[in-house]
Parts: sequence; structure tokens; C-alpha cells
Amino acid sequence: MVIFDHVYKTYPNGTNALHDVSFDIKDGEFVFLVGPSGSGKSTIIKLLTGEERDFLGDISVGNYDMQRIRRGRLPYMRRSIGVVFQDFRLIDTKTVYENVAFAMRVIGAKNGGEYGIRRRVPYILQLVGLSDKQRAYPTELSGGEQQRVAIARALVNDPALLIADEPTGNLDPARSLEIMTLLKKINELGTTMLVVTHERTLVDRFGGRVIAIEEGGVVGDNFVNYAEAEKERIRQKQAARAGVRQKTVRDIEYEERLRLAGRFKEYGPSDDEPDEPDDYDYEDDADEPLEYIEDESADLRRAADEDEYDGDEEYEIYDDEDVYWEE
Repeated sequence: MVIFDHVYKTYPNGTNALHDVSFDIKDGEFVFLVGPSGSGKSTIIKLLTGEERDFLGDISVGNYDMQRIRRGRLPYMRRSIGVVFQDFRLIDTKTVYENVAFAMRVIGAKNGGEYGIRRRVPYILQLVGLSDKQRAYPTELSGGEQQRVAIARALVNDPALLIADEPTGNLDPARSLEIMTLLKKINELGTTMLVVTHERTLVDRFGGRVIAIEEGGVVGDNFVNYAEAEKERIRQKQAARAGVRQKTVRDIEYEERLRLAGRFKEYGPSDDEPDEPDDYDYEDDADEPLEYIEDESADLRRAADEDEYDGDEEYEIYDDEDVYWEE
């Protein structure tokens, strides 16, 4: 459904919003995208909807190539995406029914015209639990009810992908739980779901796949809760400040693929060895993958205790048994 392949995005003012971002979302998946303010979450949404188009790399949304899509095709692409905004963005002068129907009229309401609208809108309002609020105005609704209207409006054109941008940011815990339960129900009906949030409790409660982003880069994927994603994010941030890089989940998966292919190495050049001469020909090593060091810190500790470790191997021992290597 969605593919980001080595995506870089820099704004005209020089801000590097995304660097080397890669992930994919399959049809029918429920995915959380988590990260602090300024980490690049909003930029990802803008790239998915075509609001931002100047980027490097490859992005696919459904059958659309966002790098090559013509401007005239963008409205058709956007019909396959529904977006739920944190601030609702309802029209105060229109009723609940009219707000949802407007989303169908603005794209032409091909499915039966006005007759299709009269059939579709009540069905969607029933799905989100607002059948009795059709004639109410947004100012007469609670925050949770306004968010339900926003979800109904995003759903009414039957999108393949629903993006919820901080859908519970303005709601109390009880209403937040209701909204997330509704989004989960919609996903179970077949809609692919991307929820951008920082609500740790909700992410842990509803589970699913969690992608963590930090300072414009993906620091982890396939986490099962917010705590794991946050722990990895903090580790990567600390490592970046220290000038070293830690293994991410993607590194470990890559490592395993190399191991299965018989190309994984458990050693690297010693720090004690002299640098290669300037005229060293690296072409012979061009096909060699990045060498990683397996975590054998426990064995090395035992060797050190027994005065067997002579320091020639390229390992560094840490109290938390994590292994680091230089960039």
C-alpha cells in the first residue's frame, strides 16, 4: 500500500526534515508512527498526500509513484487516502450530515450522485456512532463527537488508506480510548491504518506495529509497544551524540540475511593496526558488506577476568552488554 525507499527531504530554508527513510505498509495493516515533535512525522504525511513533492528517493502510494505523478493526477490519488486531523477542521456553518456529504460532493460523488450521498452518509454516521447527530452543528458537539465527524468525513469516499494525525491530541483519556477503538474497528473492516501519535498508553494498549522516528530518520521498526520504540530511539540519539552507531532492528535483520548467505563476519580490523595507505585499492572489497560485530561481551569479560583477553580483537565492553562500533 505504502512504500518509502531511501527518502530524503530538505525544505527551501535548509531544514533537513527526512534522511534515508525506508519503510513499507502492507494492505490492511494497522501501524503507529511515533516520535517527538520535529522528528519528521508531519513531513511524512505531506509526502503521502502529495502536499510536498520535492524529495529524493522513491515513494509509492497504492499504484501511484509520487516521484513521477503529474499534478493533474493528484486529486485522483488523494481520493484513495482519507486524513483525520487533530484540529477536526469541520465547517461550523454546516450540520454533521452536510460536513460529511460535502466531502463526497467536492470530488463529484460519482457513486450515484445525490442519491449515493443520501445512502452513503447515514451509513458512515452509523458506523461512527453519530446517527442521532446528523442535524447538529459542530459547535453543539463534544470534542470526541467532533473527531468522530472528522473520521466519518475521511471515510465517506471509501479510502484504501486512512491517516490519523494525532487523532486523540485534543481529547481526554476516555474519549481517546473511544476514538482508538473506532479506528481499530475500521481497520478490521479492511482499511489500511496509519496513526501518528505520541500517546504511549494507547499505543501499548492497542498494540500493532510501531515505527519510531527521530530527527528525520527511522530508528526502529516492527516494535510491539511504545516502550520498546522509545528505548531504541533514546539509544540511537545517545549514540549519535557520542559519535558512534548502535545496531537497530533493521541492522539485525540485515545481519541475519548475511549470515544465511554465508557472508557474515564476526570480526573486523583491529583499532591497533595502522591505517591503510592512501593509495590502497578498495575495489577488491567493493562487494563486501558492512562488517558488524556480534555481541560476545560476556565471553570477553570472562576472558579478561582470566587475563586471556589481549585486546587485539575489535570489541568494546560496556556494563549494559551493548555492542557499539564506529561509523
